[in-house]
Amino acid sequence: MALKKRKGCLLELLYCSICFQQYLCCKLTYRDDEMSEIPQANRTINNELTCAKCGAILKFKPGTLSLVCDHCGQENEIAKPDAHNRIDENDLEELLARGVEQDEKMEVATVNCNACGAVVTMDPHVISDKCPFCASNLVVTGGTTSSLHRPQYLLPFYIDNTKARENFKGWIGSLWFAPNDLAGYARNADELNGMYLPYWTFDVNTYTDYTGQRGDAYYETEHYTTQEDGKTVTRTRQVRKIRWYPASGNVGNTFDDVLVEATKSLNLDKLRELEPWDLKKLIPYNDKFLSGFRTETYRVDIRTAYGKAKERMYPTIEATIRRDIGGDEQIISHVSIDYESPTYKHVLLPVWISAYRYHGKVYQILVNARTGEVQGERPYSAIKIAFAVFCVLLIIAIIYFINQYNQGHYR
Repeated sequence: MALKKRKGCLLELLYCSICFQQYLCCKLTYRDDEMSEIPQANRTINNELTCAKCGAILKFKPGTLSLVCDHCGQENEIAKPDAHNRIDENDLEELLARGVEQDEKMEVATVNCNACGAVVTMDPHVISDKCPFCASNLVVTGGTTSSLHRPQYLLPFYIDNTKARENFKGWIGSLWFAPNDLAGYARNADELNGMYLPYWTFDVNTYTDYTGQRGDAYYETEHYTTQEDGKTVTRTRQVRKIRWYPASGNVGNTFDDVLVEATKSLNLDKLRELEPWDLKKLIPYNDKFLSGFRTETYRVDIRTAYGKAKERMYPTIEATIRRDIGGDEQIISHVSIDYESPTYKHVLLPVWISAYRYHGKVYQILVNARTGEVQGERPYSAIKIAFAVFCVLLIIAIIYFINQYNQGHYR
């Protein structure tokens, strides 16, 4: 009887164990099914960026709408954007009202440069590299992700690396007063890095009330005395004077695609000298255009960017006010600007970037990947400048002594 009871307990325990295992399997299967959407989506993206012939990663080919394999030359065309594609603007006031944190974002793998603070995307297979902004060594010690504003539009790379390097070398060769060894440093600098830089664009209509003064010029004849050949003589001259009149009025301006950089890693003056950008050719954002290139994360929030956009608008508004006042000179005493229905966009713009160190200082080179325009920072040779100044002074001295000799010879 005891044996029979023991067998029953064992059978019951075995049955419960089997049920528990089945339960675990069901739970794990359910979780796998639940999570399968993300890996499947990743597999779809990877398949689209993988060469069907050799399995290598396809990269975007500048100047085309295709992905190309560096190993076998296989090309995959990216779906062409609609020729009549309409560029949509986003209501800025609505975004600020509901909260900037509600803006659409995406998670990307990034690495942070401890030297200059840049945060850029990295190839997941690369464990060390150099920062494209300051040439400092980067070491990836672990997976890091950053929240990135999801771009709406971009301009694809048009100038390839070869053409960008040719323009870069031409720019180096055209520099005056450059140190003799600069060309060597530039040749030994790292390859140009293809980088998509984040920008905000703003559209807005402005209406401005102003007060000021209009100045009309007139001339009066003035008598004065001077010394000529040891004698005091009286001469006349025309003196410019201004009659001032009160002025007030209102003017309107329309601004389209006012660009504001969302990067803090570059010399903004040099970056703005790369403008203008052909923003009318913006196309909808597509991950495939980024294959083979890096992207910097947004480091300037939209509120700050809008303030900078207003700063960029003001010189145009001021010029409009001065034209409205008229006259020969204008004084603007008070300005009140109303910004009506502002809109914004997230865009990525392509540049080739190189950074090199010369005598301990970092110099950045930028190439507009649409037009090939080169801008950059460069060192100067103090010896060459001093020699040039010496030559100029020597020429002035020679001319002076020649004039003195001629005056003494003909007296």
